[in-house]
Amino acid sequence: MGASGVAVVIEDDDDIREVVHAVLEASGLEVYAAGNGVDGVDAVRRHNPDVITLDLGLPDIDGIEVTRRVREFSDAYIIMLTARAREVDTLQGLAVGADDFVTKPFRPRELLARVETLLRRPRGSKLLSGSGGGTTAELPPALALNAPTAPTPVQPAAEPSGLEHNGLFLDVATRTTRVGTEEVQLTRTEFDLLQALMEAGRVVRSTTGLARWLHAKEYETGGYVSESEERAIQVHIANLRRKLGDSAQSPRWVETVRGVGYRLAAKTSEN
Repeated sequence: MGASGVAVVIEDDDDIREVVHAVLEASGLEVYAAGNGVDGVDAVRRHNPDVITLDLGLPDIDGIEVTRRVREFSDAYIIMLTARAREVDTLQGLAVGADDFVTKPFRPRELLARVETLLRRPRGSKLLSGSGGGTTAELPPALALNAPTAPTPVQPAAEPSGLEHNGLFLDVATRTTRVGTEEVQLTRTEFDLLQALMEAGRVVRSTTGLARWLHAKEYETGGYVSESEERAIQVHIANLRRKLGDSAQSPRWVETVRGVGYRLAAKTSEN
């Protein structure tokens, strides 16, 4: 499967940078490369990529700081490339806004598969009613042009399309999120996880299932999920809660089902 779009490769190792550049370019992406963090941030700003591959161990500013700076102006998918054995480095990268990680040494096909998976994530093709959490509704069909004598019904004021739960509104069409009237800035992965949970409602989505879903694997079966991948989901959920102002102890939106995964919290009486 070929990819399309723009990629920025931020990598100080010449050999690895050339390999990643060649692999992504051969897949159909327009690729730009940088050999350090400062130049990498500048390349992202200039080229507005869809996806970024980012080495954590850069010579000037490390990948964690690059991610922080990029997230100030870009929602591009960020895949960290790391040779570090300590899981804490990967988790720290996810905590500041990265979407996925690949450990060095990696197979080019594995990296390409991760990139293509991110770029084809489902965005949701249906417009959803702004009333009950996790429920959908069809928009009313247009009046038939060949029936001019039919009375024109009075239409109520248009409501924003999306999912709503306890005052949290997610618009699938525009990929925006609001708490009340205040917009919340989420990374693409955080948005996708929130959409998955809101569409499921009170049905529990397992941590391993969410990891498989992010990697476009079968939801409940097939595909090994490592402890690091499960921890990555936990970090993304923690970031999501922090941005929403939610509490793991008294959740308004995202409830932990201990030992299993996550689901929407119960509807409050005021909704």
